[in-house]
Amino acid sequence: MKATTSPVLSLENLKKSYGDVEVLHDISLSMLPGDFLVLLGPSGCGKSTLLNCIAGLEEITSGSLRIGEADMTDVPPRDRDIAMVFQSYALYPTMTVAENITFGMKVRGISKAEQAEALARVAAVLQIEPLLARKPSELSGGQRQRVAMGRALVRDPKLFLFDEPLSNLDAKLRVEMRAEIRRLHETVNASVVYVTHDQIEAMTLATRICVMNEGYVQQFGTPDEIYFTPANTFVARFMGNPPMNIAAATCRREGAGSVLSFGDQEIRVAAALPEGAVEFGFRPEDAEVSQGAGSFSAPFTVERIERTGGDTFAEAKLGETTVTIRLPARARVAAGDALSVSLPAHALHFFDAATGRRIEAGA
Repeated sequence: MKATTSPVLSLENLKKSYGDVEVLHDISLSMLPGDFLVLLGPSGCGKSTLLNCIAGLEEITSGSLRIGEADMTDVPPRDRDIAMVFQSYALYPTMTVAENITFGMKVRGISKAEQAEALARVAAVLQIEPLLARKPSELSGGQRQRVAMGRALVRDPKLFLFDEPLSNLDAKLRVEMRAEIRRLHETVNASVVYVTHDQIEAMTLATRICVMNEGYVQQFGTPDEIYFTPANTFVARFMGNPPMNIAAATCRREGAGSVLSFGDQEIRVAAALPEGAVEFGFRPEDAEVSQGAGSFSAPFTVERIERTGGDTFAEAKLGETTVTIRLPARARVAAGDALSVSLPAHALHFFDAATGRRIEAGA
């Protein structure tokens, strides 16, 4: 059968209000079959509300929502051809693993032979064959999450919806389950919408990320686009640990380049920037301690050192802003030391001081 290139999910000018309060504002995005779309943002940004709108658990106030070729704007959840994996797993405690996985098929009147075939297929994919006779109380958190995913997988729906499925797991198990979900996506080529506030989950799982804040889409793109070319200062600060350094500056043009003033510190950059107030950013890992002059070169005095084992982080001042510079783990540096920091041109980021939007600097 010829593969389709039409979107498996399309949202157009979707809005959601509770009374007079609008919580989702003009959301427009789409994803292709096989995409892993992550809705990412801080608590309260609207990502779970958006997922519930896609699922049909929340009515949208205006706009349209399509799954495949069909308009699902006013279609009830049971008819949307979706499967949802919840944060709480929502397993039936008195049923075995096998019964939990096939329960929905049984309710829909699917034959026992088809149930057994689907169960065997899903159990093999998730590697839970030895668990099929157990009850949920006999399972670990990670095993329960596999069962919850298995219950969704037997549906073979157009769209899988995951609502922060790993948030109840400890750190080690989250890493293991991230790998499991990634393997599952690659194995069955599922189309997934996945809600999380964890940027590492987003970067490791997603083919597309939708960064949200206060009900607005801040940026929609690939993980590389989100991380390396953030659309605004919110995305720049939200993505990365430590986040991007962003310092207020005053810009003046000088020849083909620009001079950024941070109080009594000045930095010359090759980029042609608009004059006036700007915000200058760079990621801690892009800073190189060097005596050479690159597209950016400036002296810093170390104020504080933090060693994490795998890295050493030096804090210094750029104007009134404390910036973080990532150094090798064994770097011999202490508070009071002077560092000469250089950055390549691609590592420099500039934002409009009034709007926070990215400035694409001319050469």
